[in-house]
Amino acid sequence: MLLQTIADYAIREQRSTLPSEVVHHAKRAVIDWYAALLPGSVVAPATLLEQALAEDLDRGRARLASGRRATLRAAALINGAASHSVEFDDIYRDAGFHPGSPVISAALAAAQVHGVSGEGFLRGVIVGYEVSTRIGEAVMPSHYKYWHTTGTVGSFGAAAAVATILGCTREQFMHALATVGTFASGLQQAFRSQAMTKPLHGGHAADVGAMAAMAAAKGVTGALDLLEGEVGFGAAMSVDPDWSKATRGLGTDYHIVQVTFKNHGCCGHNFPSIDAVLLLKREHNFTHRDVRKIRIATYKAGLDIIDNAQPEGEYQAKFSLQYTVAHALVHGSVRLNAFLPDRLHDPEVRTLMQKIECVADPELSKGYPNQRAAQVEIETADGRKFAHFQPTRKGDPEMPLTDEELNDKFLELATPVLGDPKSRALLAELWATEKLANVSYDVSNRTTVRAAGEGILDPAVPV
Repeated sequence: MLLQTIADYAIREQRSTLPSEVVHHAKRAVIDWYAALLPGSVVAPATLLEQALAEDLDRGRARLASGRRATLRAAALINGAASHSVEFDDIYRDAGFHPGSPVISAALAAAQVHGVSGEGFLRGVIVGYEVSTRIGEAVMPSHYKYWHTTGTVGSFGAAAAVATILGCTREQFMHALATVGTFASGLQQAFRSQAMTKPLHGGHAADVGAMAAMAAAKGVTGALDLLEGEVGFGAAMSVDPDWSKATRGLGTDYHIVQVTFKNHGCCGHNFPSIDAVLLLKREHNFTHRDVRKIRIATYKAGLDIIDNAQPEGEYQAKFSLQYTVAHALVHGSVRLNAFLPDRLHDPEVRTLMQKIECVADPELSKGYPNQRAAQVEIETADGRKFAHFQPTRKGDPEMPLTDEELNDKFLELATPVLGDPKSRALLAELWATEKLANVSYDVSNRTTVRAAGEGILDPAVPV
C-alpha cells in the first residue's frame, strides 16, 4: 500500500539527521514563501478573507503575515491564499506544482500553535515537499488537463507537514493523507478568468491538510487505498498514474533542493519566453519600437493557459504571454509594478502585444512537465532577424537564483510592506530558522507593517 511506504519515510524523517544542503534549501523555500506572502497579505483575496473569517481572528496562537493572531486553520487558509496571490511563489517543475503556498502555510501555523522549534518546523516543511511533489509527479501530466495541482496535490503536502509537526504515529500519518485526499480540489477554469479563486486553492489545500492531520492525530480514519484505489485519487483525477514515482527516492533524493524560485511576477509558463526576449534585447541592442514581429513557440500545456492577446485586468494579465513579453520588452522586467493600472493600459505595451504570434510546438510540448522551453524569433522594422532557444527558465534548478538573488527578491517584495529595517531583521531571522526555539516570526511589533488594503507599492522602493 502506497501510504504505508510514504508514512514509513515520514516517521523516519521525524528524527533523521538531515543533510545540511536539504536544511539550507528548506530555509530558501521559507524565505521565498515569505517574499510572496507579504505583498499578497495586503491585497484581495487575503484582505477579504480576514473580514470573512473575523470570528477566527484575534485569538489562537498562529499568526497572519501582519502578526495578527489566528486559529491554526484560519492562518493556514488566509496565509495560503495570500502567498499564492501575487504569482511570485515557488514551483516544483516536474509536477507543475506550487508547494510553498499550501505546505509552508499549514506547517507554520501548526508550528506556531504547538510551540515547535525552528528545526521541527523545517522537518515538517521538508516532509510536506517530499511527499506532495512525488504524488504530483505520479499523476502528471494528465492531471493538469482539468486540475490545479496546488489545490489538489498541495493538500497532501499540507497534511504531511502538519502530521509531522504534530508527531503523528505511522498509522495516524497514513490516515491524515487518506482523509485529505478526498478533499483535494481546484479546477483550472478558476484561473482562466478575472477571478480571485486561484489563490484560494492554495489556502484551501493548507486548510484541509491541517484539518486532516489534526483529525488523524485524534483518531479519525480514512481509506488507506485512497491514492491507488479503484475509484480513488489517481483513477478520478489522472490517466494511468505512475505510482512508482510517489515513493521513488524518498529520504535519499530530496526534491526540495530542486525547487524553482520565480524571477518574474507572473505565471511560470511565461518565463522561458520572457527570459528569451530579454536576452535578445541585451545581446542585439534593439528597443521595443524597433520590433515588427515576434514569434513565440512553446509547449501546449502552458500555452493553453497563457495565450491571451486581450487580457482584462491585473489577474488575466499575469496569465497572458503576450502581455508579459511585451511588458518585459517595453519596461525591462515583469515585477509587481507590471500590473498597476497605468502599465496595464500602457499604449506601447498594448501595441507591441498585437505584433506577437504564439504557437504550440509539438517537440517542446513533449518535454512538458520536465522541461519548460521556448523558441523566440524577433524581426525588426529594418529587416534584422534574431532568434533564441531558451531551454529552461531563470530560477529553475539548472539556472537557480543564488542566495544573494533570493535575498534581493525578498527585500524587494517585503520592504514595501514592512519597511527596510524590519524586512532585513526578518530575513536574518529566517536564515537562522533551525536555531530558533520557536517560529513565531512575530511582525506585529514592527510598526511599519502596512494596514490591510493600504496597498503594496511604495514609490520610494524600486520594483
